[in-house]
Amino acid sequence: MSDWDAELEDEEAGAVIRTVARQLKLWREAAGLTQAEFGALIGYGEELVSSVERRRRIPRPEYLDAADEALRAEGRISAMKTDLEEVRYPKKVRDLKKLEAEATELCAYNNTVVHGLLQTEEYARVGLQARRPVFTSEELEQRIAARMARQEIISETSPWPVFSFVQCESTLRRPLGGKMVMRRQLERLLEVTKLPHVDLQVLPLGLEENAGLDGSFRLLRLNDGTTVGHLEVQHISRVITNPKEVQLLEMRYGIIRAQALSPRESSARIEKVLGET
Repeated sequence: MSDWDAELEDEEAGAVIRTVARQLKLWREAAGLTQAEFGALIGYGEELVSSVERRRRIPRPEYLDAADEALRAEGRISAMKTDLEEVRYPKKVRDLKKLEAEATELCAYNNTVVHGLLQTEEYARVGLQARRPVFTSEELEQRIAARMARQEIISETSPWPVFSFVQCESTLRRPLGGKMVMRRQLERLLEVTKLPHVDLQVLPLGLEENAGLDGSFRLLRLNDGTTVGHLEVQHISRVITNPKEVQLLEMRYGIIRAQALSPRESSARIEKVLGET
């Protein structure tokens, strides 16, 4: 989905897009302008204006600002940028971001790549560019922006949720993007280890026993006391709410944490790998 294209099967986004499109059409008609006249006034073609009003395209922020000025809406149209900001991202990204926002604790094990909340923009770009079939340039920038936006949740000024990350050592040694990209990524991990509400552990490659061979997963403990799991593989993103399945993931995560190095030992291991890079 590009910045302009509407994802028609996304009901949540559809409701927002319908409201914005209806308001834009009402403002235009109230001004006595045809679609062609309005398009010429704001610097866009008649076809695009029509597509926006028929909900086939999502208006970009600059489109709304131009419409606001041309129709003398005094900020009422520009204010709709906030409503559209979230629905520009794919639904599975929005859903995950909502879950993370409701969590009091987030636990994650990764054995393929560095967790998305910990990635630098360069590292994220390399991973997304490797996808097949490839993303268009607009889709790529949208996905990167979405991933970086999710990282707002992990900062010094926001002590909640509490984070527990376990990274398989393979993710530290896999040279995605080359040495400089990996150096900056490892430096980012060391920065995160200094946050008081974050525990970052490394699961060593040299272990003879490894409870994380079945793949990456997450656990989110929510405000209401419940815990949900999250699995993502290939193009499938699945939230797990069945208590028995969640219990299995909790048990597995406990074993993985026990097998991993302590947070202090993990920082030393990251520094060691950084020195070798």
